Amino acid sequence: MDLDVFVSAHRAEWDRLDTLLSRRRRLDGAEVDELVTLYQRTATHLSLIQSSAPDPQLTGRLSRLVARARSTVTGTRRASWRDVVRFLGRGFPAAVYRARHWWVPTALVSTAVAILLGWWIGGHPEVQSSIAAPSQLRELTRPGGQYETYYSSHPASAFAAQVWTNNAQAAAMCLVLGIFLGVPVLFILFENMLNLGVGFGLMSSAGRLDTFLGLVLPHGLLELTAVFVAAGTGLRLGWTLIDPGPRTRRTALAEEGRAAIAMAIGLALVLAVSGAIEGFVTPSGLPTWARVGIGVAAELAFLTYVYVLGGRAARAGETGDLEARERSAAVPTAA
Repeated sequence: MDLDVFVSAHRAEWDRLDTLLSRRRRLDGAEVDELVTLYQRTATHLSLIQSSAPDPQLTGRLSRLVARARSTVTGTRRASWRDVVRFLGRGFPAAVYRARHWWVPTALVSTAVAILLGWWIGGHPEVQSSIAAPSQLRELTRPGGQYETYYSSHPASAFAAQVWTNNAQAAAMCLVLGIFLGVPVLFILFENMLNLGVGFGLMSSAGRLDTFLGLVLPHGLLELTAVFVAAGTGLRLGWTLIDPGPRTRRTALAEEGRAAIAMAIGLALVLAVSGAIEGFVTPSGLPTWARVGIGVAAELAFLTYVYVLGGRAARAGETGDLEARERSAAVPTAA
């Protein structure tokens, strides 16, 4: 492309767009239509120049012009309670629902790995001895031992806050590190399942598996589900880098990345609930059936929220991404 000829052919349109944007009075209907048309054309021109004949000075001018025009066309918008309601009622559950083909298999495989690790550790004394000395293992697993006192070792509110922080960080890492082809996500998942399997195996070998499950299930069902959702979403984000589908790789990563960031916010709220259960319910004096019942109820409530509200929103076209008017403009590729 001959840049000088291109600039000469379109300079008048850019100048006209600049003039319309600089006017202090309210534009009439015809001028608004003209502004929108010129905005679209200038965005196309910017795309062509960036791909065919990049010129820093000209690109800078057109970028500023396009940004000003987009701001004028779309307007400035502030977040409101409507956005919160939309996010919690449609965006977040729809994003989780759409990712179910990733996080449900992740949950099943991870749980199987934890059970197999627990069975292996519980049935092999030599493996247990490699974890800790026999006296330390007895201290961990005895009635009133460290496994039981762990949940009441700190004030409930402080413990819940600490648990929430740790779990939210793990979920965020799964979501963010998924971009590295999902490999770091697998390590995070395995570390979590290994910790769970060690507790499972040691307590079962001591004949106290019922106590272990009574301590883990109240908060663990919802907590692990949130981690599995984050891990599955991170893996999907990594796969998007490999296979973006019909979208361009840049567009696919932008859309899935925005949905993943929004999901991190939603999962932080879910983990706050599981943290509260772990801090206040798990170490409480409630009977085991009541504590486990609270955990099961919280898990069923979340799954209902995802599959009913999220499924309905996803079928209506909700993706968990930003609304169309809030996304960056899709620049045409033809003049």
